[in-house]
Amino acid sequence: MTRPVIAFITDFGTRDHYAGSMKGVVLSICPEATIVDITHGIPPHDVLAGALELVAVYKYFPKGTIFLVVIDPGVGSSRRALVVDTGEFRFVVPDNGLMTLVCRESPPTKIIEVIDQRYTLSTVSKTFEGRDRFAPVAAWVAQGIQLQDLGESVKDYKKIEIPEVTLLEKSIKGTVLRVDHFGNLVTNINRLNFEKLASNGPVQVMIDGKSIGPIVSTYSDVNKGQLCALFGSTGHLEVAANGVSVVEKFGWSFGTEVSVMKLL
Repeated sequence: MTRPVIAFITDFGTRDHYAGSMKGVVLSICPEATIVDITHGIPPHDVLAGALELVAVYKYFPKGTIFLVVIDPGVGSSRRALVVDTGEFRFVVPDNGLMTLVCRESPPTKIIEVIDQRYTLSTVSKTFEGRDRFAPVAAWVAQGIQLQDLGESVKDYKKIEIPEVTLLEKSIKGTVLRVDHFGNLVTNINRLNFEKLASNGPVQVMIDGKSIGPIVSTYSDVNKGQLCALFGSTGHLEVAANGVSVVEKFGWSFGTEVSVMKLL
């Protein structure tokens, strides 16, 4: 039997006991589980950042992987706990929008609201449901429990607003959605839209109204510290600077406007 994989994404960091406690609960219920830490470095309470990290990574895992994703500013409230099944993967999440982007790509085949308390810890802390509710549910799913035993089937899940690009005849207007560990700015402008605009002639990339350096294939195609634009591993346009953080050097960050303009 293949060992079940449970992959974690949280905003808990690694300084405190939170992520470790969740792993302990998982292994107490499903000792044969393989645990993978995708990241515990999501900015606190940032559901959009969690949704972006999840959609960037899930498809690279083995089919059958269970994703335990806890970014939960509504912890202890009436928001639901869900298990979302897309056929190839399962996701144990608070119902706060974390599944918005994954479900666009992989529509759910089944969504279960977790109700049955037999599959949570006997006492559920109002401030740490990641340990007491979500971790045990993920472990029981890994043990092969039928999802319908966890609670009730539902049809809906909460969606969050994701900033969309504006496509015009001679330009694309987008925004920075994510800043990675290196200080690169990842936008919502995808390669398909970019190449469609660029197919009829040269274009330039603008950030915050400023024209930046060339569109390149790798960071090292420009001099150290020089700005450039390129497509990163998720297929989205990035604004970067060779060897330095764009955020630290130039001050641009989440929400900064980025556009691609046709050159006349």
